[in-house]
Amino acid sequence: MKKSSSEPRVLLGAHMSVAGGLYTAFERAQRVGCNAVQIFTKNSNQWNDPAISSDDVSKYREAENKSKVEIVVSHDSYLINLCSATDILLDKSRKAFAKEIERCAILGIKYMIFHPGAHTVMDRREAVKLVADSLNYAHSSTDGLDVVTLIETTAGQGTTVGSSFGEIAEMISLVKDKKRVGVCMDTCHIFAAGYDIRTDETYKATMNEFERTIGFGLLHTIHLNDAKKPLGSRVDRHEHIDKGQIGKTGFRLIMNDDRISSVPKILETPKGDDGYSMDIVNLELLRSLVGKR
Repeated sequence: MKKSSSEPRVLLGAHMSVAGGLYTAFERAQRVGCNAVQIFTKNSNQWNDPAISSDDVSKYREAENKSKVEIVVSHDSYLINLCSATDILLDKSRKAFAKEIERCAILGIKYMIFHPGAHTVMDRREAVKLVADSLNYAHSSTDGLDVVTLIETTAGQGTTVGSSFGEIAEMISLVKDKKRVGVCMDTCHIFAAGYDIRTDETYKATMNEFERTIGFGLLHTIHLNDAKKPLGSRVDRHEHIDKGQIGKTGFRLIMNDDRISSVPKILETPKGDDGYSMDIVNLELLRSLVGKR
């Protein structure tokens, strides 16, 4: 994270493409006005793990230093399943996950977000333990690297785990190196999982439950996404801010919650036909909510 002034500021941005090179994310971030960015360090829908060259690192760091981006977070591959019931896929996922951590370390990215996975056939508690075992494997394999793995809250679609704060707290309790684990809260996902944030009362209840069960000290990133589907639908479909089921009030409450004011907030909403214009619209709306308690 870059040094910044002592003046209060909001770390706000969006997921950015790295098409054309990892460094290009910063050009795109500048276009839409981000000071926080999320990227994939490799193709998220492929297993292959192309090496990051010294030239890649040089270009990346130069672009980062020239930009106004204060923090970069990464998201791992969507193929990785840390609680797979299939031994071959579980082993492949664990090794790929460790490689993703190494890629972050090479680039100086401190936080890597991941979906816990889907168990398909096993008991949920067994699956939760398997996720923690996978994290312990990956942390041990990358001992000494300063990368924190962030468990993303899920919508609970199918057999995915991590849709309740309790399940995530259980995963964290079973992780040996507590310095290497934290949480990314996704607003669409928690809403789809049944956590209401649409009113002052329900927002307070949900956030108090998060604080009591997990703790804000472990919350290192927030994905800001409205939801296409109703509360408790368990369907993961992102929508533009104030165009979905959550609505403006929920995001106003998030943007003015002093407990999470310094947590980077990242859009994962649709980009628009030109690849960026809707990010500008969503970011401007979110910034307009700051100070409107």
